[in-house]
Amino acid sequence: MEGLSKIDALGGKVAPFAPMENVQTNIGPLDFKKVFKQSLADVNGLDTQSKRMVEALAKGETNDVSGVMLSVRKANMAFLSLLQVRNQMIEAYQEIMRMRV
Repeated sequence: MEGLSKIDALGGKVAPFAPMENVQTNIGPLDFKKVFKQSLADVNGLDTQSKRMVEALAKGETNDVSGVMLSVRKANMAFLSLLQVRNQMIEAYQEIMRMRV
């Protein structure tokens, strides 16, 4: 309850939301090929970073086991996410190929 009283004490001191100026609103269509290539590069970078961290831990250069495990898990999750995108793309392609013209 103490936290709520601190919020109430702010009262009208919080500035109202003001929209940002100079924000580009018409971005246009995204190029899926570029986005996918960038995602591949990002996943590859995470994998490379996690491998370097594992090697550093094995050599005794670092003792941050939790950081290494977090890095490995992050690279694994990124890879699995990208794999699901690939699977969905293949499934969509196969569905299109099954369509009768």
